[in-house]
Amino acid sequence: MPAYGFFVEFEARPGREEDVARFLVDAKALVDAEPGTLTWFAFRLGPSSFRIFDAFETEEDRETHLRGKVRQRIEALGDELFAVPPVITPVEVLAAKLPG
Repeated sequence: MPAYGFFVEFEARPGREEDVARFLVDAKALVDAEPGTLTWFAFRLGPSSFRIFDAFETEEDRETHLRGKVRQRIEALGDELFAVPPVITPVEVLAAKLPG
């Protein structure tokens, strides 16, 4: 069961909302290559507000993900896509229902 996670908050720059949505859709391929990432959800809350929730079995897997390719892309594209820097909050997963 996943015990560790991140909740990440993004706010798109005006006019860049669909670019942020595309960035998140494209990021899934990078996450698929991370064996330690058990779940990963990217979603939109409103016209310019986006979030990611992901979960990991170990703290080491969470830290590996934090240093991974998605984070590198966020840092590379952040100034042009996001109105403010993304807020990355580590979370403790208390309960989960997963397939299988």
